[in-house]
Formats: sequence, structure tokens, C-alpha cells
Amino acid sequence: MIFKKRSEPLELVLYRLLNTRMDLSENDKKHFWTINKGYEGEVRSDIWLVNLTDDWLALHDLLLEYNQSTFQIDTLMIAYEKIHLLDVKNFEGDYVVQDDKWYNPAGVLQKNPLHQLERCETLLKKLLLELGYHFTIDSYLIFNNPEFHLYIPPIQPAIIFPTQLNRFLKKLNSGPVTLNKKHFQLTEQLEGLHKIESPYPKLPPYSFEKLKKGMTCRVCRTFLTDETLICKKCGCIEEAEAAILRSVNEFSLLFPDIKITTDRIHAWCGIIKSKKTIRRILAKNLDLIRHSRSSYYILKE
Repeated sequence: MIFKKRSEPLELVLYRLLNTRMDLSENDKKHFWTINKGYEGEVRSDIWLVNLTDDWLALHDLLLEYNQSTFQIDTLMIAYEKIHLLDVKNFEGDYVVQDDKWYNPAGVLQKNPLHQLERCETLLKKLLLELGYHFTIDSYLIFNNPEFHLYIPPIQPAIIFPTQLNRFLKKLNSGPVTLNKKHFQLTEQLEGLHKIESPYPKLPPYSFEKLKKGMTCRVCRTFLTDETLICKKCGCIEEAEAAILRSVNEFSLLFPDIKITTDRIHAWCGIIKSKKTIRRILAKNLDLIRHSRSSYYILKE
């Protein structure tokens, strides 16, 4: 049973929008690629876990804190008297382990994911004890990219390779599973402790004035060239109202502290000539906040 679903990280959404509207530095492009790759691996893991029996309680994408130390859990599965902590890695290519050090295909030293897993397990165990729970925790590194290979690995049962995923799932499904009130109580507590971290401090600097204006195709993200809203690259067609509202949503994500006004959205969309059209769509779909000097719109909840 999926108790907490995974949503696309806001940081990834924002980077995707910025990548379309500005020239990212090489470091920012690398970071964008990394978080996108990580999310793809997590989604692949979620699809794989669909075959798990309903007797498990699964929480995806938890950000928890213990003693002022935050730690991220890709997937936590609760059942019986045991918790399974899964750390998903979407590594690709041939990695090498030498003297407990991990090297990527380019030979660059990486953080040891087993050390990261151990830290996460330690903090989770302390948090559970503080909450009054004494569950055993089994932690695993899940490598689910079929293009991944690890050379000279130590004997490490905590590592699950792509070729072992099906056997691991059968092992989970064959174990004794009995859910009771305590399990649901813990699941609700952990979901309530989930922290939402603002991604904005991690983003490259940008401003409304410097970002490229215009409306993009909802499929291939190419900039549209005229009010027909027909993408010249992939042929996608979108209704004006849907396209404008999508642009409003992008604006509000990128500039949460800037008020939504007809003039700003008209400038943001670029190719919509009529302010009257913009005003009509905003009035229909958003809430108008009237002020003596100026009025603005807010998204409906």
C-alpha cells in the first residue's frame, strides 16, 4: 500500500523551466542532469515496487530531521517488526570500488553510497527510538539501471544489482507481513515529520527582466512563434486558455513573490497580442484581489 506517493521535485521543475529560458552554466547543467537522472531512477523503482503485496506500507521521498541533521529517504517500507530502507541509485556505466572508494566511469572519485546509506539508517534508528519504536531496519542500495555495472565489489548484501531485483522482490513478498495499528501510527507520524525544503536558494540567479519571454510547447518545450499556438517542431496544438494558464503557473513557480497582473502575464506570454484576452482568462480562472492603487490575481486553491 502506497501511503505517501512521490511527486516530481520542485527543484527539478524549476531547473527545467530555467533551462528553457536562460543559458545555464556548465555546473548548473550538470546539476540539472544529476537531479533529473536521480528522479528517473526513483520513478523506475516505484514502478518496480507496484508488484509488492498490499501488506506493506510504503512512503516515498521522505525528508526527515533528527537532532538538527536532515536526511533523505527514497523509499521506506514498513511491515511486521521490520523496516526496509531503500536508497535508489540510477548509476550508469562501469563503476569501480578500490579500498572502499568508488570511482565513476571517468575515474572520478565519488561519495561512497554505502556510507550515505549507513548515515541515513543511523539517523532513522535514533528518530524511531525517540518516537518510541524499536523496529529492526534493513537497508539496501538499489541499482536499477540495466546499464550499470560495479567492478570488484566487496561482498555486500546491502547492494541489490539490476539482475537481482526480481529475486529481491520475491524475497520481500515471501516474508511474514502482519500490519497492525502500530504500523499505521508510525507511517502517519513519519509522513507528518516530512520536511519541505525550499529549492530556491539552490537555483542559479535569475530575474524576470533577463529570462526569455514567450510561450513554450507543452510537449517539446520549443518556443511558439505566433498566436495559433501550433508548434512548428512537433505539430502540437493547444487551446489558448490552457496554454496561457500553463504559462501563468510557470510564472508563479519561478516568481512566487511577484504578483500576477495582466501586464506581467501579457509580457511573459509574449505572443498573445490582446491584453483583453489575458485579462478575461485570468478573471475566469484566478481570484482577483482588488486594491485601490493596483489589483492582482492569485491562483485558486
